[in-house]
Amino acid sequence: MPRKRLIWQLFPSYLLVTLLSLSALTWYVTTSWRHFFLAQTEADLKTRAQLVQTYLQGKFAPENPAEVDRICKDLGRLTDTRLTVILPSGQVLGDSAEDPARMENHGDRPEFLAALQSGVGVSVRYSFTQGHERMYVALPLSEQGRNVAVVRVSLPMTAISHALRALYLKTALGGLVIILVLAGLSLFISQRLSRPLEDLERGALRIARGDLSRRLPVPASDELGSLAEAFNHMAEQLEDRINALIRQGQLQEAVLSSMVEGVLAVDADQRLIALNRAAAQLLGVDFLASQDRSIQEVVRDPQLQSFITRTIFAREPVEGEVALHRGKQVIQAHGTFLKDTQGTDIGFLIVLHDVTHLRRLEMTRRDFVANVSHELKTPITSIKGFVETLLAGALHEPENAEDFLRIIARQTDRLNEIIDDLLSLSRIERDAEEGRVFLTTGWLQGVLASAIQVCEPKAAARNIAISLTCPEELRARINAPLLEQALVNLIDNAVKYSPPGSAVQVEAERQGAKVVVRVRDQGVGIEKNQLSRIFERFYRVDAGRSRKEGGTGLGLAIVKHIAQALGGRVTVDSTPGRGSTFSLHLSMD
Repeated sequence: MPRKRLIWQLFPSYLLVTLLSLSALTWYVTTSWRHFFLAQTEADLKTRAQLVQTYLQGKFAPENPAEVDRICKDLGRLTDTRLTVILPSGQVLGDSAEDPARMENHGDRPEFLAALQSGVGVSVRYSFTQGHERMYVALPLSEQGRNVAVVRVSLPMTAISHALRALYLKTALGGLVIILVLAGLSLFISQRLSRPLEDLERGALRIARGDLSRRLPVPASDELGSLAEAFNHMAEQLEDRINALIRQGQLQEAVLSSMVEGVLAVDADQRLIALNRAAAQLLGVDFLASQDRSIQEVVRDPQLQSFITRTIFAREPVEGEVALHRGKQVIQAHGTFLKDTQGTDIGFLIVLHDVTHLRRLEMTRRDFVANVSHELKTPITSIKGFVETLLAGALHEPENAEDFLRIIARQTDRLNEIIDDLLSLSRIERDAEEGRVFLTTGWLQGVLASAIQVCEPKAAARNIAISLTCPEELRARINAPLLEQALVNLIDNAVKYSPPGSAVQVEAERQGAKVVVRVRDQGVGIEKNQLSRIFERFYRVDAGRSRKEGGTGLGLAIVKHIAQALGGRVTVDSTPGRGSTFSLHLSMD
């Protein structure tokens, strides 16, 4: 049940008593006034009916209804009252307000029936003829001991309603003033009683929130004063202890937040009692929502759950590697028991270190060494084989020796190209890392034309036309030698893998805040599943054909790193059998 403040228990009670008293008094007064007005109106109408009754004695002529109707209308105007004469049969003989011929039979009217039965009839009801509520008083008209008619007079209730409404308004206004005065007085008394307790409550809440610098006011009453002094003494004792705990907690939080390793502390019931932000990021969970939840709810990865299970049941520290997020992240995990200051086991501690980058570097290094070894082994094996053949006697066969030496020269050139590309790639990476790639805003058309000029002899040998589309005013933030080197690699590839007699297009255009340089060819194209790997070192879509064309497998890798060094990126769009489009996206400034 919700609790209420003391003032809202005292004040409504006082106010309710006031409202009930005023309501009862108001009801009694208004009811008495209404009865008084109705009684006065009834007496007045009875007097008027008696006057009309006396006037008609000896003049009533039912055989002359017109005369009776004229008398009703004359007396009605004089008395400002509606006057009706009704025969015992209910037929209206005369009426001061309506035409009797058009009026319905009044034999069922309650005041008419009561007048015939008891000598007087009184009724307050709605008049369908007049269209409003009226009070009716009816008296019988007797001649020779026989009721020959009923005289009925009526007044509208509008005047009474207006008078009562004015009285109700005055009573309501007076009651409202009294209520406001008494409500203010009740509120003042309630506040005087509840204010000392509220001051103690606010002070206790400040202490509960850790604000121990302020002390509670000591009320004048003995009981409340002793309670306030006890609270103040408790606050003094708590302040030192809480400050010590806060400093310790802040230090612990700072250490955990500053750690790049993820830390999970779990109690004996396998509920998470501490989690730093690094661990929440590694596990992909919400930092705040994970507190005080079961470790199985927070850790959903099966491999990490298995490692945690090993930690729980092991009697010594556990260490191992765990692949998270379906192998996308590699985590070095360490698990050990969590002990309190007395050395009692209270749970266990898991420390997670993300070694994904290191493992990827190791894998890249292994792949690079394997690829380099493979690429170098082929020409070296060929050179060694032909040298051995020459030494075995082919040197004395001039027609064969010359062919063997040409092959050795080609393989030596291939070795030289691989080494040059490796050195070039290494230099680009080193310069980019050390910030030694200097960019300037320059014209693109000249750089593109120079790259095309380098590749034109090979293109002309294959009857391949190279076209250039670039506005003269187009500028971008570039390093001209690096950009030319990247374009030479792209154009050279386009020429290599395009059929003789085709065309290669070099285009440059502005797209928003970027400049896009495209190299289009009409070659064999690249399958969609291989597009994501073509910029890797030594990756070839068709290894046999690439080596036949003299490629080292490093050209596109060089293009990728040049684009990154220029602050841009390279993309490819290709359709098998229809050609490929390589695009360099560069910044304008």
